[in-house]
Amino acid sequence: MKKIAFIVLFFALASCAYAQTCVRTYKEQIRTLRVERRVLVLENGIVDGSDPDNTLHISFDEMSHDVHFYTYSIRMLQSDLLSGEYLRGFTTQEITDYEHSINTSREYTHYRFDFPNDDMQLTKSGAYELSVYEDGNPDNRIASIVFYVVEPLVSIEANVRSHTDIEFNGRYQQLDINLNTAALDLRDPQEVRIDVLQNNRQDNRRTITQATFVEPGKLRYVNNKNLIFEGTNEYHHFDAFSCFYAGYGIDRVFHENGDYHVVLFPNEITQGQYIHEYDSDGRFVVNAERTNDSDTEAEYMWVHWTLPMDKPFFDGALYVGGDLFNNEMTLRNRMEYDTEAKCYWLTSLVKQGGYDYQFWFVPKETLANNHSPLAINKTTTQRVDGSYWQTENDYTILVWFRPFGSRYDRLVGVTTVVSR
Repeated sequence: MKKIAFIVLFFALASCAYAQTCVRTYKEQIRTLRVERRVLVLENGIVDGSDPDNTLHISFDEMSHDVHFYTYSIRMLQSDLLSGEYLRGFTTQEITDYEHSINTSREYTHYRFDFPNDDMQLTKSGAYELSVYEDGNPDNRIASIVFYVVEPLVSIEANVRSHTDIEFNGRYQQLDINLNTAALDLRDPQEVRIDVLQNNRQDNRRTITQATFVEPGKLRYVNNKNLIFEGTNEYHHFDAFSCFYAGYGIDRVFHENGDYHVVLFPNEITQGQYIHEYDSDGRFVVNAERTNDSDTEAEYMWVHWTLPMDKPFFDGALYVGGDLFNNEMTLRNRMEYDTEAKCYWLTSLVKQGGYDYQFWFVPKETLANNHSPLAINKTTTQRVDGSYWQTENDYTILVWFRPFGSRYDRLVGVTTVVSR
């Protein structure tokens, strides 16, 4: 029954619209940063948090029982506005809702808060960054979240096709997008910009500034090669809901030296045809059996990935990708090669629950210095998981409008389409 519940939860998560937010943590002690309802709607000129369905619900864990003084602030991105022009109320707010973990092998403290709220509201559409920092010091940042506020002025029609401009029913998917811009005072088509994200990923984010066809009240983006994405493959997943027996995708669970360990079945390089599997397009859910509150009673477990290979890749690096690693590529999720065992491996501390993941290969020439977060377009799944036109992917389309003389980018449309 637990496996069935896990699959149901994955379906629920997969159906959540607008789950395309960049989240990031800056300290090893901060784990399991989660954000719900990541695109807010500007209604009557304000987003005030009075509607729970139009509010960010944010939580994270700090890996101790020490109480930390955390504060958050908001800044508008892609904007020259002063804070008073888009933010109503206070400019900073303390996080006062926290709870220590209960009867867990590793101690942690769970923090949570909602935004907007009675003390802070937003009055403009656009892209925002919420920063969490310690001891009232903005330079001591522990986490950040990029989210969006939309004023829905543009209707979006989009479809995903496998017959692309470079290949027919092969490894890729291509989007065609039509915008109804009649509600905009549009004087120049280049005042509109489109961003497209696949499965919450930032590494292959596409930005389109030129429409293919311009018609009265309409912009069409058709046969644009920059809207071709790898189809990738369905995500792998595992269900670590139990400390006592192996869930889906898990070889064994054991307790050693005060910690729980989860050993996943070895993965393999995909060969042959696409095989459909249900997944959640990279997302995760915290879930622990025999608990009343998984947020504070779930265990942190060492998860062990292995990928057998006779020799390593000499032309790039391999990462475990997905929301569990904030869709970034850093030392935290970079795999190492064991020459004796002839396999890639990764071990990471993960909270109990169900997780999706893929293997992302990054060519050597695109790797950033010091392993800083990457913003590249050459990440590929083809080296391990393969890429297939049949794969189900979420594509989120964000439409920006900045008329001549404006001081900020307005977000005037958002939608998510699913490839079938």
